[in-house]
Amino acid sequence: MKSWEEHLHFAGLDWASDHHDLSIINRQGQTEASLRFSHDSDGWSQARELLSRFGSNIPVAVETRHGIAIEQLQGCGCIVYPVHPLSAKQYRQRKAPSGVKDDQLDAWSLADALRVDGHAWKVLSPEDPLIIELRLLCRDEIALIEQRTALVNQLRAALREYYPAALEAFEDWTQESAWQFIIAFPTPGELLKAGRRRWEKFLHTHKIWRPQTAPVRLEIFARAGQFCGSTPVTAAKRLQALAVAKVLCTLEAQLRLYRERIEELFKSHPDSHLFGSLPGAGAKLAPRLLGEIGDQRERFTDANALQCYAGTAPVTLRSGQIQRQRFRHSADPILRASVHLWADLSRKKCAWAETYYKAHRANGQSHACALRCLGQRWLKILWKMWQSRSPYNEALHTQNQVEHGSWILQLKPS
Repeated sequence: MKSWEEHLHFAGLDWASDHHDLSIINRQGQTEASLRFSHDSDGWSQARELLSRFGSNIPVAVETRHGIAIEQLQGCGCIVYPVHPLSAKQYRQRKAPSGVKDDQLDAWSLADALRVDGHAWKVLSPEDPLIIELRLLCRDEIALIEQRTALVNQLRAALREYYPAALEAFEDWTQESAWQFIIAFPTPGELLKAGRRRWEKFLHTHKIWRPQTAPVRLEIFARAGQFCGSTPVTAAKRLQALAVAKVLCTLEAQLRLYRERIEELFKSHPDSHLFGSLPGAGAKLAPRLLGEIGDQRERFTDANALQCYAGTAPVTLRSGQIQRQRFRHSADPILRASVHLWADLSRKKCAWAETYYKAHRANGQSHACALRCLGQRWLKILWKMWQSRSPYNEALHTQNQVEHGSWILQLKPS
């Protein structure tokens, strides 16, 4: 790779879903070439031809870190510099304070920003294909889980209209057995017609027969017809409940395939023992943390860089004698949510984590704020583990707390 002083041209790419704008400038800031091309093979061929005129390894600034545009630029031999959307907006406003906006202006402002400030920016290095696939699978799994939640809420709303007994009999509607119950007995009338023997067979078949809950459920089934929707409401909502329940069963089958593939990829990665050792992370959160953080150690130079990326570090505002902190909005949303869940689950595994959380709650902080503080602490530990390639060691962490005289030891139960 050339040194920064050897680069004679700089490029900026403003990307969109169907077309892109490319601007190339020289060291004096003068536009050498510009191109609008379509997002297809012919369009990218035009872009490669234009970029090749200015030599190899031309630096390109672009307002994203992922996607086909990044893959195509790296395939052209370009040195990609990702720019945060908020920074890109400020660079454009610096060049056009009137507020005018144009795709070609955006591309040119990115190229000029790279020419002026790019010497201090970080190059986007190609990632491990395993990490890319793992990250995308985890994100898609989260999206499918969100769709499942929406469908469950839709199913519960329909049952509330005509089938209250079903809602009373099953508390957790994220379980497939509850959906299968609607498919087997879609209305109170069909449930009563089936009889007690089929009820018992259903509970045994789906492995939800419990001595504590089975008699209660059978009693609810027996009086299902006493309070239910009218005939026309039942006829209409029956079709909706059946449709949603069948979609949920199909969606759950696909989620199991996602989970199998995610676990397979996670186990094959060299850093799986690091993230798998995190207390509370478990089989679901550990792959998400690995996928979002990745395995490029040079990406986060210190723990604070990782904390800022995850959104646990607050934003400090200083002006004169005034100093305050606010919530950090600019962060990786998937990593932020994963760290939040991980911090909450770690309280059940680590006594110091529970003590740390309770101390912040005692100081008047909300549940979310206390978990964010705990996540900030965990990320500092995780960064050190990540850099040293060593799994989490509870005894070593306790020893470090003793050596540094941590205040947590004074509150922690013996």
